[in-house]
Amino acid sequence: MKHIIFDFDGTLADSTAVFASAWNIIARKYQYREIRLEELDSLKKLSIAERSKLFNFPLYKLPTILPQFYRYYRQSLQDVILIDGMKNVLKEIEEQGYTIAIISSNSKDNILAFLKMNGIENVSQVLCSSRIFGKDKVIKKYLKESNLQTSDVLYIGDEHRDIVACKKVGIQIIWVGWGYDSIEVVQSENPDYKVFSPDEILDIV
Repeated sequence: MKHIIFDFDGTLADSTAVFASAWNIIARKYQYREIRLEELDSLKKLSIAERSKLFNFPLYKLPTILPQFYRYYRQSLQDVILIDGMKNVLKEIEEQGYTIAIISSNSKDNILAFLKMNGIENVSQVLCSSRIFGKDKVIKKYLKESNLQTSDVLYIGDEHRDIVACKKVGIQIIWVGWGYDSIEVVQSENPDYKVFSPDEILDIV
């Protein structure tokens, strides 16, 4: 193993409140159902399809909504919180000689600004998918451009779609238990590793 790829939202960053705020602006604009803060924990137990149904949002509209969503997200970037312990995890992984990358469906500008705000300088590359379900294609591109085998890479993410993408490509994944999808949502996909604290990532690596 040579490279370790991180997801961003829910894995490195706690952006739950900012996500809710950005969504609610869009919901008011287009008359979708808004998110109530008290239901955030229960939403983690729902799939993306179940969430879209709950909020009366047709998933086919995602490509047109996402650019607006991430612009609103950027306006509240100062409220996105680095997961406690993750800066040390990145430091330790770099010191062990691994190359660190981020692959996310958030915007590259948002992620780079967040890394700069938090003094994180050990991420070699940030790649983003314009489609929420397109991570497998971005991972394949990363493997090809970096001349890597699937066994050279480990992905760390928090969502069901992360696991699906990794299985499509054939790379191993660590699922983290503090993100957007609960264990009930992801366990059917059987991630290679499950962790519930950042230090456990270092044990696996």
